[in-house]
Amino acid sequence: MKLQKNTLFALYSALESASHPGRQLSAGEIARKYRISPHHLAKVLHTLARAGVVESVRGVGGGYRFAGNVKRLTLMDVIELFEKIGAPGKSGTAPGRSGVSPRRRDAGVEFAIGTVLAEIDAMAGATLRSITIATMLKLRERQRG
Repeated sequence: MKLQKNTLFALYSALESASHPGRQLSAGEIARKYRISPHHLAKVLHTLARAGVVESVRGVGGGYRFAGNVKRLTLMDVIELFEKIGAPGKSGTAPGRSGVSPRRRDAGVEFAIGTVLAEIDAMAGATLRSITIATMLKLRERQRG
């Protein structure tokens, strides 16, 4: 599964802010750590703030602070703010859209492939809905261990 840049930036930001509870992080701090554009990240953080994942703190020393519940907020909660997972035709193999000439297409094969890919999308979605920010933080700590 490939995620858009905005989505990855949102996951980085949610995990980074959740790993420093109560601390305000600037867009610049997060951007430097992950080597991304602070301007681009600011737009992502704005979306996260509107969704209640982070809260924006204005003024000197301001920034963004994690506002969600690490035990309830899932990866899919964050991902769905930026893209649709499992949307019909997302895999690019929907019948009639294969790029193969209609005379050479086998509708049965297209249907079979589309069915399998839709099932994979459903499993990926279920997995992303089951993994919380708390789980990701534990995984991060174990990797550092």
